[in-house]
Amino acid sequence: MSKKTNAVRKIEQQKITFELIEYELTGEELDGVTVADKIGYPVFVVYKTLLVTAGTNKHYVCIIPVHNELNLKEVAKVVGEKKVELLPLKELQSTTGYIRGGCSPIGMKKLLPTWIDASAEGLDFILVSGGKIGLQVKLNPHDLLQLTNGRIATIIKM
Repeated sequence: MSKKTNAVRKIEQQKITFELIEYELTGEELDGVTVADKIGYPVFVVYKTLLVTAGTNKHYVCIIPVHNELNLKEVAKVVGEKKVELLPLKELQSTTGYIRGGCSPIGMKKLLPTWIDASAEGLDFILVSGGKIGLQVKLNPHDLLQLTNGRIATIIKM
C-alpha cells in the first residue's frame, strides 16, 4: 500500500511528528467505530471527518470522535450560518479530493474552514484518516489545528 497520500505529503512538508497506522477492512464496514476496533485504539481518540454545507460553495469541515454525532445546529451557530446540512456523498470527492471512508481533513483540494470538537483539547494525540481507506494518521491535536488552520468548538451532540 502506497502511503504517500496528499495528507501524508502535507504533514511531511510541515515537518510535523506523526505516525501512520495501516489496517485492512473486509466488506463494507467503513464506520469509524469499526476502524477504532480494528486498529486497537479507544473510540474517543479516533476522529472522523465530516463535511457540512450551507449552500453553493459554502463548505465546512468538522472533525469529531467516531462514536459521537455531529450537532448541526451547533455547527451552524459556530460557522455563522442559519442552517447547515451534511454534504451529499456524491459531492464529497469533487469537493475534497477524497472518498467516503478515506476523507482526511489534511490535504483537501482547497483549505476549507475547519472545526475540531473540543473533546480533542486534552488529548496527547488523535487519529484521523490518512487520505485513503486503510490508513490513519496519529498526531497531536494542536498539530492538526495548525495543518488545517482549524478552530476548536463543541460540535457534537451532548
